[in-house]
Amino acid sequence: MTRILPRWRLLAAALSVFALGACSGEKPAQESTATADQAGAKLRIEGAGATFPEPLYQRWIAIYGEQALEIAFSYEGVGSGEGIRRFLAEEVDFGASDAAMSDADLAKVGDRGALMIPMTAGMVVLAYNIPGVESGLRLPRELIADIFAGKISHWDDPRIEAANPGVTLPHRTITPVVRRDSSGTTFVLTNHLGAAHPWWASDQGPGVGKQIDWPGNTMEVNYNEGIAQRVKTSEGTIGYMEYEFADRLGLPIATLENKAGSFVSPSPRAGTAALASAETIPDDLRVFVPDPAGTDAYPIVSYTWLLLYERYPDREKAEALQDAVLWGLTDGQSVAEEMGYIPLPEQMVSLAKAKVEQIN
Repeated sequence: MTRILPRWRLLAAALSVFALGACSGEKPAQESTATADQAGAKLRIEGAGATFPEPLYQRWIAIYGEQALEIAFSYEGVGSGEGIRRFLAEEVDFGASDAAMSDADLAKVGDRGALMIPMTAGMVVLAYNIPGVESGLRLPRELIADIFAGKISHWDDPRIEAANPGVTLPHRTITPVVRRDSSGTTFVLTNHLGAAHPWWASDQGPGVGKQIDWPGNTMEVNYNEGIAQRVKTSEGTIGYMEYEFADRLGLPIATLENKAGSFVSPSPRAGTAALASAETIPDDLRVFVPDPAGTDAYPIVSYTWLLLYERYPDREKAEALQDAVLWGLTDGQSVAEEMGYIPLPEQMVSLAKAKVEQIN
């Protein structure tokens, strides 16, 4: 069968995203973006899921912004948990998540089968709004967990001051800004905290997951952009988000201590070093690096996956998705690096492309 559109047009349409939300952290009424010529489209493909990779998808559209004429693709950023739910309910043609589906989730897919395809990787950063501290904040490993557990209440806590000689920290309440919705970014952060500090993942700790009961004095909002906007407008706050969201708003980003005891800032080099600490890649491509080793490794990283069915009833739809995803795994990787995402390792690209070829 003849492909309707070139690969680059398919990808630009398929991975459509929406602009940053208002400061409230809520999505605007129009949540998904699709090709403009909806009325004339012969094929419609819908997806939903993670907000973690949205800035990358926006950039793809800016570069490859020609509209698809024969196919209407849409992508709705609703968070990883909701993306998985819609995928399992077969409400969408593809999902997206920063937390790979569990064995229990995969068992619910049924006869259509499921493929999890890493598209890029990214770093979860801690951005802050401390009056008088525009840059240079350093956070040791144990303090990150204590801040989000509510065990440290003020920015001039002696332990924070000891890690930041020469920085004048105000006596101001620390307010962690956290996710209210079911979030892959929350999973990435809490999975790191659980690996670095076993008490976090214990029955007595906050736990690891896409959605947890946050302790202490927290401010809850939805989506990565919601946290970024709230940190920008609220003094005394600290929040976790994918790097691009903080960078886009010019938020100060903390330098974090890694497993080797080095203080590392987010960069493609530091992210690549973190991914390199994964010793093996399983056949299902579910790779987690919760506490990467290595002097240069950034400590909080994650792959982000597209969720695809192995079998589609519509051959045309299957081929359209196949084209789009294969482009993202190859040419799209250079755009990811430009934006501060971590390009996929060559071995992962090769394995992911082989998985995509299984779609039928």
